[in-house]
Amino acid sequence: MTEQLSRWDAADYLNTDEDIQLYLEACVEDDPGDGSLIRLALGDVARARNFSELARDVGVSREGLRKALSVEGNPSFALMVKITHALGLTMQLTSMPESHPN
Repeated sequence: MTEQLSRWDAADYLNTDEDIQLYLEACVEDDPGDGSLIRLALGDVARARNFSELARDVGVSREGLRKALSVEGNPSFALMVKITHALGLTMQLTSMPESHPN
């Protein structure tokens, strides 16, 4: 008997603002420190919403946005701010807990 597997896609489960917030918070916490997980998570959120519309809103091509939010992507900080604002999100910086290694 062959088992059928389907590809799991986080974007399929990001149905509410709360889902998106909790998902992004977890990805920020688990990011290895290079922003790769955060970029991928923003890509998931963009796909859950309207990727083409987001690309227009931030002033890049759909392909440019896909590349910027990929594992290999290296978007500017300005583009990341534009993306978060276009998604209706804000970034917040807080102090790390003292137990967190530097």
